Amino acid sequence: MNKIALITGATSGIGEACAKLFAREGYNLIITGRRAERLELLSKDLTKHHNIQVITSTFDIRDRASVLNQLNNLPDNWKKINVLINNAGLSQGLDPIDKGNMDDWDVMIDTNIKGLLYVTKVVSNWMIDNHKGHIINIGSIAGKEVYLNGNVYCATKHAVDALNRAMRVDLLPHGIKVTGVHPGAVETEFSEVRFHGDKERAKKVYDGFEPLSAVDIAETIWFAVSRPAHVNINDLVVMPTAQASASMIQRVNTTSVPIK
Repeated sequence: MNKIALITGATSGIGEACAKLFAREGYNLIITGRRAERLELLSKDLTKHHNIQVITSTFDIRDRASVLNQLNNLPDNWKKINVLINNAGLSQGLDPIDKGNMDDWDVMIDTNIKGLLYVTKVVSNWMIDNHKGHIINIGSIAGKEVYLNGNVYCATKHAVDALNRAMRVDLLPHGIKVTGVHPGAVETEFSEVRFHGDKERAKKVYDGFEPLSAVDIAETIWFAVSRPAHVNINDLVVMPTAQASASMIQRVNTTSVPIK
């Protein structure tokens, strides 16, 4: 049987790009997300163009009962997961702490931290039983620095960074690899989600420079996964050439300015 990768948040962006790349490399896939129609379309496309099998699993990563039910009901032969890509994550709002929307806070905390934990709890135990595995945690430059009005989002991605390092320690006795990948500005649906569907505001985030693409990050993840068995890449920060820090981007015909 082919190797198996489980990818959360596979309906768009980095998750979708990872699904396409890993399918090309011959992995069978478990792809998850909230949008069933997108998952089914992606599954059909992948199985049409590659000699692989795909299982789709539709759930909201914030819903612990749904996560546990969907994953634990996978066929036993699909629980021999080689790679887990904890990709599902989002940002909501860009407000100072005193004006923040507490519903937005809950969504970010429940998705970026708790959802990641729910999936990892289940899959890491399978990896321990199988005596192998590699967990990829998608963080952010926001998990290495903080920036104006990023407060709670930055806090959740700092938590992902800490959890990545903790997993590396906790799972060391079991020979399980753990890698954190922390992108800078990537042009996906991220900003549109952050701004609650405001496409014009989201577009301005990427004006005047070339951001990373979802494929750039998928290829970085593949590099980490494809290293020899004795090599583990603990941590990677990946930035556009035009971005020096979380808040400083060199835009065409301007000086370096912060993300707004």
